[in-house]
Amino acid sequence: MADSFAHPDTATALLGPTDPAPFTVHQAQGRSPFLLIADHAGQQVPASLAGLGLPQAELDRHIGWDIGIAGVTVELARLLDAWAITQTYSRLVIDCNRPLASPTLMPAVSDRTVVPGNQGLSALQRQQRIEAIHAPYHARIDAELDTRQAQLRPTLLVMMHSFTPVMDDAARPWHAGVLYHRDTRLAHRLLDALRDEGDLVVGDNQPYAVSSTSDYAVPVHGEGRGLLHVELEIRQNLIADAAGQLAWAQRLARVLQQLQNTLP
Repeated sequence: MADSFAHPDTATALLGPTDPAPFTVHQAQGRSPFLLIADHAGQQVPASLAGLGLPQAELDRHIGWDIGIAGVTVELARLLDAWAITQTYSRLVIDCNRPLASPTLMPAVSDRTVVPGNQGLSALQRQQRIEAIHAPYHARIDAELDTRQAQLRPTLLVMMHSFTPVMDDAARPWHAGVLYHRDTRLAHRLLDALRDEGDLVVGDNQPYAVSSTSDYAVPVHGEGRGLLHVELEIRQNLIADAAGQLAWAQRLARVLQQLQNTLP
């Protein structure tokens, strides 16, 4: 199957006239100090990549996107009056929360699924995806952060993600996880606040831990700028439908607004 995949000509633009833009900005005039980013919100594949040679059912799985997080992010942005950005394309096309040197930037295999369209990519094919999707998405985030800095506006950066309930045959008990690297200022406060809710099992750097080699947003946009920041993971079965997404957005809006009032 992998050998039969026909890669597009690198002389042709990766994104064609029918392909959507690599990101969408929500609440562009939002006045909140919170700024939300969702690197894995979408599951689109450029038409030129022919679904990466995968059936739609694979792109619908957690390997294709962070299920439910787009709905939570958009509603949370509305409730907070916060600027937010959601990334359009599947993490299998290019993972926008990976450094460019990461081996999982364009994964050949994801959770035991071979991705035909990611086999044997040339340097030019890889660069084409970086320039079409990864670079403009992060450039838009940088531009917004630059504007806020120039205006002396405070920024509390929240990276929005979701995780599969079962991985490698192991059930994950957490309802949510609070992730961070070296800077724990906002993360530890959010961790305590979510645990104080009383009805949640909240992971401390679980189910993932952040590092400068495996992650992009925290090291670059958060730590790189010295901003108060946190990465949040929500279990996907809790936000798989509109009701769950709304409930989590309402909970997070309440918790984050309370936190905002306690920050120095």
